[in-house]
Amino acid sequence: MNATHTAPASGTRAWLTAGIGRPSLLNRALPWLLLVLAFGTWSFSSKMPAEIASYHEDVVYLGGQHIVLVAWAGGLAILTGIPAGAILARPAFRKASELILQVFNLGATIPTLAILALCMTILGIGIAPSIFGLWAATLLPIVRNTFTGLRSVRAPLIEAARGMGMTASQIFWRVEFPNAIFVIFGGVRTALAICVGTAPLAFLIGAGGLGELIFTGIALNDLPMMLAGAIPTALLAVLTDFLVGRLQFHIVPRGINPLR
Repeated sequence: MNATHTAPASGTRAWLTAGIGRPSLLNRALPWLLLVLAFGTWSFSSKMPAEIASYHEDVVYLGGQHIVLVAWAGGLAILTGIPAGAILARPAFRKASELILQVFNLGATIPTLAILALCMTILGIGIAPSIFGLWAATLLPIVRNTFTGLRSVRAPLIEAARGMGMTASQIFWRVEFPNAIFVIFGGVRTALAICVGTAPLAFLIGAGGLGELIFTGIALNDLPMMLAGAIPTALLAVLTDFLVGRLQFHIVPRGINPLR
């Protein structure tokens, strides 16, 4: 009797706990299904979607400007942030690195709009000051994660590499950087999401982008125009994070990738 009751109990327990460690497909898809259902209900009961769709030509044109701004600012942040974080992680900068990172953290507290205003004062209006301002606003996560990732590489791995006769350059490229790349990718994902989300502010200093629809819609109290800029901006942020996440998943090796 005891055996016959034990098996179903364990089977039930296994069934109940199966989704705790790894969310089921339904659990992951449920929020998106609810969002689609809510949007579909709203579409049938309102003329708003048709009014938003009337701005599709503006969305395509201004969305292209938005992507160019993000590509330039994000690309420059990656090209400068990773080397800066790597330099700060070197033993020679051990004492100065904490102070420099505190300066970066202090700079991150400055609102992006204030940074863009300063850039406009120095560089004028247009694309150049916007790219510089967005670069400054998105630099910190990349520098910080690069520094943290390289500093978190275990000392025995580095000592073993030295024992094998590797040079400092070989240790960095073959041991330290590969072990830190997952954390570095996390900083890149955060930085690009910030860049996409704050790029609409560049419209205020003459750089165009989807911010033109957002801020003009706010000024005119035109909700469809505002949503025509806000919705693509949000979708671009989600898409960018997804694509960088896929890249992170496939590039980072299995042994040091907790997602695989």
